[in-house]
Amino acid sequence: MRDNKWLSDLLSDLWDRYFFDVEKGNILEVKFSRVARTRLGSIRMTRDKRKSVVLINGVFKDPLIPAEVVEAVLAHELVHYVHGFCSPLKRQYRHPHRGGVVRNEMIRRGLVHQYRVEKAWTKKSFREIARTHGLFHHFL
Repeated sequence: MRDNKWLSDLLSDLWDRYFFDVEKGNILEVKFSRVARTRLGSIRMTRDKRKSVVLINGVFKDPLIPAEVVEAVLAHELVHYVHGFCSPLKRQYRHPHRGGVVRNEMIRRGLVHQYRVEKAWTKKSFREIARTHGLFHHFL
């Protein structure tokens, strides 16, 4: 079952396999957020900077969505963390996405398969999944 424990285990697994070379600067937490139409994931840091929280779109609780898609979304947010966005780590770039820095980092860390699956799935299937979860009913 996909719940916050499942996400937490996924975070630990991704960190151990792909981000092991980075020292965590604070507590890193992940949880499902509400089902959203446009945002797949996000990261924020508490005011006291003791914790960074990754929020994953609640639509990804659906087990019909490939796990690689959830892995890619979570890895994308971890890249922001590593780059110093919403984390106490040194900021590496001025802008979080400019110049394909997230894509390049995911490829460099061996996450190219997850990246490609997520991009293809989002382009092909996200709108339909969102529709089945009632996110586009008023736009049809």
